[in-house]
Amino acid sequence: MSRRLSVARAAYLIGVPRGVLQRMIRAGELEAYDGQIDLEELQRLFPSVSPEEAGALERVRTIREESFGRRVRERMLPSQEVLAQRLFAQSRELTEMREMAQAYHRLVQAIRSRIDEVGEGDGDGKVRRLAEFIERELAQLLGSDSSAPLEAMATMLEVISAQVTVRPSGRQFLLEGNESILQAGLKSGLSFSYGCNSGNCGLCKARMISGELRRIQHTDYTLSEAERAQGYTLLCAHTAVSDVVIETLEASGPQDIPQQDIVCNVRAIGDLGADTRLLHLQTPRSNRLRFLAGQSVTLGVATPQGDVQQVFALASCPCDERNLHIHVARGQDGPVTALLFGGDLKLNSPVNVRGPLGDFVIDAESSRPVLFVACDTGFGPVKSLIEHLIASEQAETFALYWLATGADGHYLANQCRAWEAAFDNFSFRPLHDSSAGGGAVRLIDVLHSQHGDLAPFDCFVAGPAEFVDTARDALILEGAAQSQLRTLVV
Repeated sequence: MSRRLSVARAAYLIGVPRGVLQRMIRAGELEAYDGQIDLEELQRLFPSVSPEEAGALERVRTIREESFGRRVRERMLPSQEVLAQRLFAQSRELTEMREMAQAYHRLVQAIRSRIDEVGEGDGDGKVRRLAEFIERELAQLLGSDSSAPLEAMATMLEVISAQVTVRPSGRQFLLEGNESILQAGLKSGLSFSYGCNSGNCGLCKARMISGELRRIQHTDYTLSEAERAQGYTLLCAHTAVSDVVIETLEASGPQDIPQQDIVCNVRAIGDLGADTRLLHLQTPRSNRLRFLAGQSVTLGVATPQGDVQQVFALASCPCDERNLHIHVARGQDGPVTALLFGGDLKLNSPVNVRGPLGDFVIDAESSRPVLFVACDTGFGPVKSLIEHLIASEQAETFALYWLATGADGHYLANQCRAWEAAFDNFSFRPLHDSSAGGGAVRLIDVLHSQHGDLAPFDCFVAGPAEFVDTARDALILEGAAQSQLRTLVV
């Protein structure tokens, strides 16, 4: 009796995006039963997957971690208590499966004996052939080990991780180690409601439908008696012991994200190139910025001459909501840019962050392939969007066309190549041109030659105004749908 796995666990197990398996199911290439995939069927379609492949899958996961701008951390097992509970559940499930297999064995043997009794003297041998068929099937049932490698990997995956299913969206993600449900959901590209991520505000409360939780941090927020009776809990303060089902709403677009005003500190200022800098802001532990990938914020800085403000696009992923990254070019007009390159904005300086702003965001309901078209630091917000797609596995394919007009060139080209090497559904094409407008025409010509009709794509264009205007018009001429086109001037 082969085991069955959810699409989320099956995709994680063999190291492909969920969208790949979902496309195969829709095409009839892979059978699914109530959203579950048979392990033997998975082994048949992906015969090369084995425990030895774990290193390759781990490298892909490491690139995901590094791409989100977080420190590379050791992958942690669950706590001893959670691990013991999961191992106990596994052993109980194994015992039940063995008992069921033995019961089937006894049943089939009884049927075989009965056939032997009634088949005496059967002239054409039909009953005898039926008995032989049952015997062969029984031997295969009890002795087949074709899915043994995946079986072992699936068992280990269930021990070290728990699956979270979100209603009403139906989204699923895996929770590893002692992560909170909120942290794991954000890392998987979900747009949960939250505020502090420390158990104080109560914005992340959700209703538990099934499963077992364990509290991992103290909370000051108190649920009402009615909320506790209905099964509500704080996602930031609990981890999953078993597979769980929760009920909560997710943001579907910018209209669902509230405006926030947070005082952050300058955590780091780094050089991405001679004329391009990385501004790293960090929010307080008790007040995180909730935003969608691709959105912008207004930065306010107090100076002796008065407060100054400037709008910047965020280059970081919402999955790391406390660390905000911004790519700033020397030629980018604005008072905060002048402070940054003039040396007046220093480490630990307070910066007021207000936002988020803009609709340069992924359509939460779209599974269309995505084309990103960027010029110079227009790569910043595009980077945020790409990291979101990596986390959410929403798009089956996506590609980046990046034009560089200055000496700094493609300042994070190695990061783009790492994505391309790790993810089969992502491609990267860099181009150089001293003219933003002329370069945009060249870039769209290359894009069109590779993809043809652009009507099926969601297109995102970011960069200087001349580049954005030219690229937008060229994309529309090549068939891009205006309703599927987003632009951002940086």
